Amino acid sequence: MAAGCCGTKKQKLSNSVSIPSCNGTSVVTNGISNGMVALPEMCFFCFDVLYCHLYNLAPPKTPSFSNDAYPLFVTWKIGKDKRLRGCIGTFNAMNLQTGLREYAITSAFKDSRFSPITRDEFSKLSVSVSILRHFEDGDDYLDWEVGVHGIRIEFINEKGNKRTATYLPEVASEQGWDQMQTIDSLLRKGGYKSVISSEVRRTIKLTRYQSEKITVTYQDYMNHWNSQRC
Repeated sequence: MAAGCCGTKKQKLSNSVSIPSCNGTSVVTNGISNGMVALPEMCFFCFDVLYCHLYNLAPPKTPSFSNDAYPLFVTWKIGKDKRLRGCIGTFNAMNLQTGLREYAITSAFKDSRFSPITRDEFSKLSVSVSILRHFEDGDDYLDWEVGVHGIRIEFINEKGNKRTATYLPEVASEQGWDQMQTIDSLLRKGGYKSVISSEVRRTIKLTRYQSEKITVTYQDYMNHWNSQRC
């Protein structure tokens, strides 16, 4: 099941570690100290997939990184201010090679908040891959930590229908929200339109998770592509 994930401001994380790599990309580990899965090659692959789609070329060849199965999200941002351009993923574990191929396109063209990404925008993009891990049921709607956990909530709306919504771990920090503000924003994102009371919040079923997020800019991508030609 596909899900949207993101806020809109430039990244500003707390309680996380940014690890620079040799080509200028960065990995953000939210609460994960070892056993890294996310690699820059995953972002390069997303750029390849998008380029081939935009120019009606044959899909890129199968990548060499792990094909293990994880829930994942792909996020496209644009410009120097890193404005959100598309963010969609899945909580179902998918083989990474298939999942990134699918969601690189889905997030670029099917995020209902935005028009599809165009050829003219390609050189202004950056892409992030988030690998989701360590899912745990929360005891209540406050059983998570800002800057460490992403959260997924389930709740019943005014019409008695079950709804869900999620934010990745970095969103609350980027927006400057505390736990309550994040929960209330998620309820609105999930379509809850009535007054948000303490009683409503207590009915929420919350799942917390952690992620590895790696980001690559267009310039990083071009540097990588040129290095492969040498």
